[in-house]
Amino acid sequence: MTEYDIPSGRPAETPTPSPGDPRLARLSLNQMTTRNWTVAEAVAGCQRAGIPAIGLWRDHVAAAGLAKTAGLIADAGLRVSSLCRGGFLTGADRNAALDDNRRALDEAAELGAGELVMVVGGLPEGSRDLRGARERVADAVGDLVPYARERGVRLALEALHPMYCADRAVLSTLGQALDIAEQFPVETVGVVVDTFHTWWDPAVGDQITRAAARISCFQVCDWVLPLAPDVLLARGMMGDGHIHFGFFAQRASAAGYTGDIEVEIFNADVWKAPGDAVLATMARRYVEHVLV
Repeated sequence: MTEYDIPSGRPAETPTPSPGDPRLARLSLNQMTTRNWTVAEAVAGCQRAGIPAIGLWRDHVAAAGLAKTAGLIADAGLRVSSLCRGGFLTGADRNAALDDNRRALDEAAELGAGELVMVVGGLPEGSRDLRGARERVADAVGDLVPYARERGVRLALEALHPMYCADRAVLSTLGQALDIAEQFPVETVGVVVDTFHTWWDPAVGDQITRAAARISCFQVCDWVLPLAPDVLLARGMMGDGHIHFGFFAQRASAAGYTGDIEVEIFNADVWKAPGDAVLATMARRYVEHVLV
């Protein structure tokens, strides 16, 4: 029987890897890729597909219950590659933001997640001061570092594509994220390498090399055209767009990164597709396009 890729419906170029296939040893399902699955459904899906790690989202964890989620993960024998998300450090209520991030660090520690992904926040309302907003991020990260160290969780600063600079992340390049991360010990502040957000940057290869041991999380998905009307949902399955994943994987490997590789896709068509079919396509495309 011919296998098909979801949601494209085209014949698959590679057979679906079976559970236990060593090529899947570093593959992680970021929970947003199967957004409509509960934590329990995502954990069970990973077990069926032989995917050994999962990146969790705080809203899904809250819906399931923190202790229950930790138990599900432990019983399934999965790794938690990251917890999404902390951050949003640039707003007017600094204390509320710091408190929320301390709660996120507590959650990450209980879940066994060594990395808390930080989407740092956009410009404060009414502001055009990008430099000042980045300074606010650095100051807030400094306030969180002692708490992160106590919890054994690393703050993973994520640079987002410049189209999100105003509302989501005033860090737009991996270099900008590293400029802040390098002010703190490597074990407490790292960076996220996300192909969707950084593929366009001519300096990204050198910045991955610079990041070295600070690479906290490696996330992959493709840049597909036309962009969705809601650009937050503009990500595609690997191989459907324009990103050279082998370049990223080779640079990350050369920099010494041996951790999990998360597939994180925000895409309405992917979310509509059956979750098991999404995971099968994800595993095939990972083998075809990401492995080096």
